[in-house]
Amino acid sequence: MPIDPSQALGTELPLRETQWDTDAVIRYHLGVGAGVGKATDAQELEYTYERNLKVLPSFATIPVGGALGGLNSVPGIDINFAMVLHGEQSIELHRPIPASAKIETRPRVVEIWDKRRAALIVIETVSREVGGDDLFTNRMTLFARGEGGFGGEPGPKPTGDTPAREPDLVVDSPTTSHQALLYRLNGDKNPLHVDPEFATKAGFDTPILHGLCTYGIVCKAVVDAALDGDVAQVASYRTRFSGVVFPGETIRTSIWRDDGSLWIEATTLERGTPVLRNATITLR
Repeated sequence: MPIDPSQALGTELPLRETQWDTDAVIRYHLGVGAGVGKATDAQELEYTYERNLKVLPSFATIPVGGALGGLNSVPGIDINFAMVLHGEQSIELHRPIPASAKIETRPRVVEIWDKRRAALIVIETVSREVGGDDLFTNRMTLFARGEGGFGGEPGPKPTGDTPAREPDLVVDSPTTSHQALLYRLNGDKNPLHVDPEFATKAGFDTPILHGLCTYGIVCKAVVDAALDGDVAQVASYRTRFSGVVFPGETIRTSIWRDDGSLWIEATTLERGTPVLRNATITLR
């Protein structure tokens, strides 16, 4: 049986140690659009110049990017990884992310749901500084197409509809035609984002932008527009991926303020299609 929750649930993947420096942070920020159109603006330089460098909360997804490498060896998970999509992503920030650090990350399979036409596999990674305290926690939901029907529970329904009123803020973030080429330098070398032939086989006319690149672009839009650039206000950020962005399109982020939280929805300006839904940022 390709999916067997009785074997897979609770399995821990190997402990992974990673580190980053200011160059890695700046590279990430450039990959999610920092400096576009206003390279020497004082607020933009806080993302791209080491003198007063701050770190976007969404950077927490980068150091754990390779932590799922052992998933194909987990008992009870025998799937075709070419058919796997990134369904949801959440991060919890235990404190602001430093511009350089060395961390230990332990991934664990925490949930498996049967959606009949697909399986949802939830991986949680807790990262702490070496010799220190927890820094951030990631939860990634993988949508394994064609792997459902194993007799499991369907899991909870998505929650978090945006308020039934006009958004308080709307931000347009243009992407460049080479956005995916920049972002892949953060470590995600999936050919889906660069190789036209591979993208066609996957069902797309052209390569698509990384979902976590969209995630970061939207995070930056919210931090800049709603929080005046204060990254330390973000306690958590979660979303559900609902569509794709093609490099060169503009991401329109709508923001609603609501009692200690920000509700978020993102669409492509050119096609009007949703790309992030059920998204919230919880504030400290």
